[in-house]
Amino acid sequence: MADRSGGVVGIDGAAPDQLETHPYLEFWPPPPPAIGARRRPAVNLQVNAVAVSLSVPSVDHADFGEHEAEMERYRADGTARALAMDNRGPVRLGPDGRLDASIVASYRRHGFYVFQDVVGEAERDDIARDIERILDRAPVAPDAKVDRYGDPALAADCEGRNFRLVKPLSDPLGGTAANFGRHQIKMVEPDVPEGAPEWVVQVLLGPLQHSEACLRYYGNPQLLTIVASLNGEDFTPFNETLWIKHPRLGGSVSWHQDGWTHWDSPELDGDTHGFNTMMQLYGCDAANGLWVVPGSHRGGRLDIKTLVDSGGSDRLPDAVPLICGPGDIAVTNRQAVHGSFANTSPNIRVSLTYGFHRRSSVLNVRSGGVHNPVSLYDEAYIRHRSRMIMYGIDARRERFPEETPFEYQPMAADADSYRWTDDARAEVHDYNLNDIGI
Repeated sequence: MADRSGGVVGIDGAAPDQLETHPYLEFWPPPPPAIGARRRPAVNLQVNAVAVSLSVPSVDHADFGEHEAEMERYRADGTARALAMDNRGPVRLGPDGRLDASIVASYRRHGFYVFQDVVGEAERDDIARDIERILDRAPVAPDAKVDRYGDPALAADCEGRNFRLVKPLSDPLGGTAANFGRHQIKMVEPDVPEGAPEWVVQVLLGPLQHSEACLRYYGNPQLLTIVASLNGEDFTPFNETLWIKHPRLGGSVSWHQDGWTHWDSPELDGDTHGFNTMMQLYGCDAANGLWVVPGSHRGGRLDIKTLVDSGGSDRLPDAVPLICGPGDIAVTNRQAVHGSFANTSPNIRVSLTYGFHRRSSVLNVRSGGVHNPVSLYDEAYIRHRSRMIMYGIDARRERFPEETPFEYQPMAADADSYRWTDDARAEVHDYNLNDIGI
């Protein structure tokens, strides 16, 4: 078996006394190693009093070269405009137990909303520990079946899509036919710094089968209350993704709109293709976070290439970044134009991105081809995929017994059939083959 020892690295690979300051991160004395811990030593960071250790590749510097000065101005301007908007704050409920009407109106108007301080420290710590294990067991290359130790990689036995690795600071999808050609332009790709690895993890699809903490978060009552308030009590899942933007190495995601099925439907409205919820483990900013064009979800399918050409660069002038603290949940409409730049900053972004639909948008629709095989989303298909919500709710009970569990109305009467047991753990293998992409 390969040697699993290693040196101490920081969140960007720097030594502890060289790590640059991030508004959400500060050093914390290392705790005793966990019993049976597999990972090699890493610097422990404090995220609002949550001890976190993530081993990530190390490079000294990255920037946008000739575009750096303009990028710095763009980030500063976008941040100011984002913080001046009326679409952020805590979860506030009305008398009916659902989101306050002013929050819903703001989301519908702008196409995104930042809910602040939703996920507490204990839950974030659980998630971070699982993500450290996930990264430690990631494959070494896109088609590899082994991790860096030569052992079978996590998800090597999965048929469904799982890890996606990218070249550092690259835009692998922009300007290609991938995902029905929705990534119409290629983003600026900064020069790769010396000492960078050949590949970095960008995405893990289907994370609920690989992390109990991620599954428990799926049952978070505040998360699901937000979803029910926007998509109705009979909402359905879409898919779940763990996003990693490595410091000074993370690739970009070209501007795009997510939907593909209903653009020509006479019933198309601003919410037809659903939304993604993005819980930020460490927070995010203009350098490493997602950017959104406010209000673009209401304009139908847009010609993004024309938008970029008219602006003269990939820095869309009307876009704003998601500015989030640890534990914030950003809800972003899938029809909104959105994307992210290569992460040349020293700060990592880790987002748990869980998507949801209105039932009326998916029931008896045949679609797929991106996240899951083309399928008919009939009642049985949707119910089978929705069992993951029920498992998440049940798995959460033991860890957070003080909470009042969320009641998922479409399956509440059969809750006893969805207990999180060893049999259930085995049964959810490859669950994301039944994602509900539209």
